[in-house]
Amino acid sequence: MSGFPRPPLGPDARAAAFPLGGIGTGTVSIGARGDLRDWELQNRPAKGTRLPFSFFAIRSARPGREAVTKVLEGPLTGPHEGDQGYDAGRLAGLPRLATSRMRGEYPLLFVDFTDPEVGVDVTLTAFTPLIPLDVDASGVPGAVLRYTVHNPTDERVDVTIAGSLANQVGITGWNVFHFPEYAGSPRNTWFEEPSLRGIEFANDLSADDLRHGTVVLATTDASTSAKPQWLSGFWQDGVQVFWDDLRADGRLDAETVFSLDEPPYPSWFTKLRVGSLAISHPLAPGESRDFTFLLTWHFPNRPRAWQGNIGLDNTNAGEVVRNHYATRFGSAVEVARHLVDTPGLEAGTRAFHRALFESSLPAEVVDAVSATLVALRSNTCFRLADGRFAAWEGSFDHSGSCEGTCTHVWNYAQAAAYLFPALERDARRTEFTRETRPDGRMNFRANSVFGNAAWDFHPAVDGQLGAIVRLYREWRFSGDDELLRDCWPGLRRALEFAFTEWDGDGDGVLDSKQHNTYDIEFFGPNSLANSMFLAALHAGARLADHLGETATAARWRSAADTGRARVDELLFNGEYYDQRLDDVDERRYQYGTGCLSDQVFGQLLAHLAGLGYVLPADHVRSAVAAVHRHNFRRDLSAHHSVQRTYALGGESGLVLCSWPRGGRPRIPFVYSDEVWTGIEYQVAAHLAYEGLVDEALELVRAVRARHDGYRRNPWNEAECGNHYARSLASWGVLVALTGADYHAPSGSLSFTPRLGPDLSAPFTTGTGWGVLRVSATGAELELLGGELALDELRVAHPLLGPLATGPVRLHPGQPLTLTATDHDRLEVSR
Repeated sequence: MSGFPRPPLGPDARAAAFPLGGIGTGTVSIGARGDLRDWELQNRPAKGTRLPFSFFAIRSARPGREAVTKVLEGPLTGPHEGDQGYDAGRLAGLPRLATSRMRGEYPLLFVDFTDPEVGVDVTLTAFTPLIPLDVDASGVPGAVLRYTVHNPTDERVDVTIAGSLANQVGITGWNVFHFPEYAGSPRNTWFEEPSLRGIEFANDLSADDLRHGTVVLATTDASTSAKPQWLSGFWQDGVQVFWDDLRADGRLDAETVFSLDEPPYPSWFTKLRVGSLAISHPLAPGESRDFTFLLTWHFPNRPRAWQGNIGLDNTNAGEVVRNHYATRFGSAVEVARHLVDTPGLEAGTRAFHRALFESSLPAEVVDAVSATLVALRSNTCFRLADGRFAAWEGSFDHSGSCEGTCTHVWNYAQAAAYLFPALERDARRTEFTRETRPDGRMNFRANSVFGNAAWDFHPAVDGQLGAIVRLYREWRFSGDDELLRDCWPGLRRALEFAFTEWDGDGDGVLDSKQHNTYDIEFFGPNSLANSMFLAALHAGARLADHLGETATAARWRSAADTGRARVDELLFNGEYYDQRLDDVDERRYQYGTGCLSDQVFGQLLAHLAGLGYVLPADHVRSAVAAVHRHNFRRDLSAHHSVQRTYALGGESGLVLCSWPRGGRPRIPFVYSDEVWTGIEYQVAAHLAYEGLVDEALELVRAVRARHDGYRRNPWNEAECGNHYARSLASWGVLVALTGADYHAPSGSLSFTPRLGPDLSAPFTTGTGWGVLRVSATGAELELLGGELALDELRVAHPLLGPLATGPVRLHPGQPLTLTATDHDRLEVSR
């Protein structure tokens, strides 16, 4: 199994692609060679898309020697095959650097380049701002690409780094030569301002065209030259002139004639507009200098409909809605200005990076929780002009996957709730105020975000009940009583619906037809549905208490107490919880005596929401241990699965279900033999809550070892689509290991670390975020962003016992230290 922390990836790590882009903005990725790939900026996925002639190059010149010019990428490692070998736009025939080494520490990317002929060392640092709790700061459609060049020699070296980019605005498709075809007329324009200069790539398409937009390649560096538009021609005229120009003296000259009249050229080629921006500096012996580029984009329009594979109503598809970022920025130039003029974007991003990557958390956990954040900033998620958050389950290569912010998938995702809680609050508002029907049935795929007709399908038992627990989570994390009051009528209907829809005999145990996240229906009593029901009853009762509806709270709490006893008596088999059916083969897609990995998922949601145990603690621990014991395969070589395959051969993984006691149905539920990273993470988080930390870390290591950059992309955990939302369950592992528990209404924050007496780890609350440090002598809380006022702060110290203080107000730069001279007397100092 691959070790952690993850070693740098070489140029042959062809699966590795590190996405750059903000929440709801689209992305472009950088491969392990430092190459630009997967251009997904235009409100839809586009895996595998490469723009011709879009790359960076370096020229170095030392006194008395011939200058060296190369593509600023690691070597092409093959396979060197294709219908044209390498098409002309890939420029495979140009020299590249000798080696590259990629280190991805999301949200920061580092690529080190070395080449003895070039004579300087180059490191690319690339990022899009990501600051916890600040959705707008983390939703910028752009990226910073900073090449740091070091001169290790004892003589001066003149260095130029040039970025070239093809205009992608208005692309309608690709021809047989792998060149784009366009609607409208693309144009490249040079612009220069006191602190910013560069090339704007645009098109004459109307402002309401779905393809309308702008892209910018810019810099704040004054020592620049540019070729805003290359010479056009049928063959490689433009790139030949550019390359010769760069090689000659490291300076670019603008073209005065862009195309030739004879012979006539196809419009698909003459419409191609490529521009180049170069930064040049001399480096003294031992000197290092940054060459910083800004890549920004602005594609404001998307159709007012999902147009997805599930088939939700698309009546308004002919209309256009705007992305939220388009209400903040009018063009890609404005985005670039924002990156330049807004203080704190890089500092906040680096503070978050340090909080994670300088923590004492196991390296595999840091790797998991950081890498899966990409899903939030991929085309899986978007924000509309009014700020409304919506998401697919994932992204197919060229379209969204399974539309509607699906409740039974997003149940698992924890990252947004802790890092960007405003997004989850908005999703709950959609679910309970717009998607819950008068009879209490919740549409588990939301179409109201586009004003289209509601989806008419079975209610999802896990999605609907999980949404109730998650509303409690959101209220608890924010103290937002307005949100609660707005959602309360829908929540009450949704919870009452469970009694009539899913409890066929009225005994307090759900047993009727239960649609769920496996895209089928379970029948009869099972602990997946019933653990969700018990958690929802407890969450609903607490919210009812807060709103003064004591009779409702008492009734739901009584139902939870009755249900707990009956579910445990009926479904616990002495080792784990199962499904009880007289004939498991009477209907397809059941699991009967199987050990389901999700069997007590409702209990995990209860832990994360601070609800305590909804089933007997010793039985819960036994069940979760059984999931690891029976479902985790350290070697999948002998595993038989005819379903989709996400782990195979000698790899390790957790299957969704096993039958250690026999009784496997003739046709078990769909996906039962598959391995899903989101399920692995939720089980890992639950194992940690139950004190089974070694087992939890074994699962996380297995997931991340499979995504090693060679077999799979470390920054793309796929299920039904790339960047699948369920993978965001990984953040729950961090919460479980730190035992963080924030309750905004009472102003309390507590930690129950599960990793021993030495710990440094990030934490978030609804208003501030920072780092918790625990040592043998006490604990320290440092706020890195926002603000935090607490009536009570508690740390369950592994050696000293409980440390507590309050009330306190924390400010960035003023750590709060808790110490104890003994177990009875607490001393608080700042």
